[in-house]
Amino acid sequence: MTDTPVATALPDPEAGRFTADPWADAAVAQIMGDWPAPRPLLQAAEGVQGAAAVAAQWAGHWVRLREVTTDFARWTSNGAVQQWTPPQRGMVAPVQGALEHYLIASHDMPDWADPAKIARAEALFMDNGVLSVTLLFCASLPECYVLPDLSAVLNTTGQLVDHTDYRIRQTGAMIFPVMNEGGLCTAEGLGIAQVLKVRLIHATIRNLILRQDPAKALVALQSAPGAENAGIVPAIAGLEATQDMHQRLFGMGWNLPERGLPCNQEELAYTLLTFNYVYLRGLRTLGIGYDKADEEAFLHAWNVAAHFLGVQKEWMAWDMESAKAMFDACQARGRARIAERKRANPAEPDPRPALGNALMNAMETVIPWKVFKPFPVLLTRHLCGPEMAKDLGIDGRVPVASEVLFIVVMATIRVIDTVVGAVAPGFAISRWVSRKLGAPLTYELMMTQTRSLKMPEHLRGHIQAVLNRWSAR
Repeated sequence: MTDTPVATALPDPEAGRFTADPWADAAVAQIMGDWPAPRPLLQAAEGVQGAAAVAAQWAGHWVRLREVTTDFARWTSNGAVQQWTPPQRGMVAPVQGALEHYLIASHDMPDWADPAKIARAEALFMDNGVLSVTLLFCASLPECYVLPDLSAVLNTTGQLVDHTDYRIRQTGAMIFPVMNEGGLCTAEGLGIAQVLKVRLIHATIRNLILRQDPAKALVALQSAPGAENAGIVPAIAGLEATQDMHQRLFGMGWNLPERGLPCNQEELAYTLLTFNYVYLRGLRTLGIGYDKADEEAFLHAWNVAAHFLGVQKEWMAWDMESAKAMFDACQARGRARIAERKRANPAEPDPRPALGNALMNAMETVIPWKVFKPFPVLLTRHLCGPEMAKDLGIDGRVPVASEVLFIVVMATIRVIDTVVGAVAPGFAISRWVSRKLGAPLTYELMMTQTRSLKMPEHLRGHIQAVLNRWSAR
């Protein structure tokens, strides 16, 4: 193991917006092959049937995507990924070869990874129990939606407006395996396996939106600077009605010069910061933050996960100061971009409020007591601040009784934690309160199998075991 690298300056944001993940992108490009240009046909067809007729032009490509998605079910642990072999039948050669090459990335930890720091981060996450998930719901996920281009992709797939809990479960399906004991460092762990799935999904999103290998899209853009419509991927009429996420992304259209690459390095790094920096900031806000060494251990563990996710080293933060600087800079650029677009086109919709309200409504529906239903909004405002609340459209009025009760609860918790913590270091009643109030949210949104995303049984059992451990405390 070498010393942990320390960033000395913020990375170049423009370079980050036009850099993705060449390793994963090459794998997906090999899997998908070339996309034929859409034929101007069936324009009179409307609705779901019309969308299916338009999508049928690329039927072979959807089959390949299903092959990869089906194979994900076999990625049940880090060891299973590292020892992956193609199925005995059914997988075409380009898909097999691409996956074999891609999964080489799973074999080696970065030389700077520190197992002791990773183990400490895992212990910290588990010690906070349901509070960790509460911070995910009311801080990490809301902050994730502030960047407009990231929100535009999520909005197009419909995952957050129509099926909010789908995104919640996808996020939880990565965070739990990464942060559980041995998640990154053992063959039995699930962390690397889940991260590599997400990495390939990101590369697939880029390939679908751009309808080609991102590297080729950048070469084409750079070879025609200033040319009209250079880098513009037009929307495909008819596909807006499809319920298939892949086809919906394929038809959405994209402005590469203005938006950069989908799921680019800046956006990947920002998303990771919502999982580590925003989590740690939330603990500070609640008055139960870690000491410096523990905060840096937590950041370190997520940087190891980021390595497997394809995030470049210069986009990783190693302490809270550099994490805050990178996070604030990303948000400032995102807000500037959406303000500029509003000036140029006031009618252009902002995708963020719909996503923010969908997330809050999903939490509200599983809280049984009426007076507590506004608590997710109030806690999110408390943890993330008024500017983020305005971005997401969750800054409106709430019932006075709920607001007063929230203030009383938060003040009481802070007083008890301060007084008792003076004689019993490490005591935090906030953990107990979050367990009582957050457990119903966690179980309903993450575990109820009637919801839109049914987790694979191995992953469901893994998360259930973690929740059972928390409940027993």
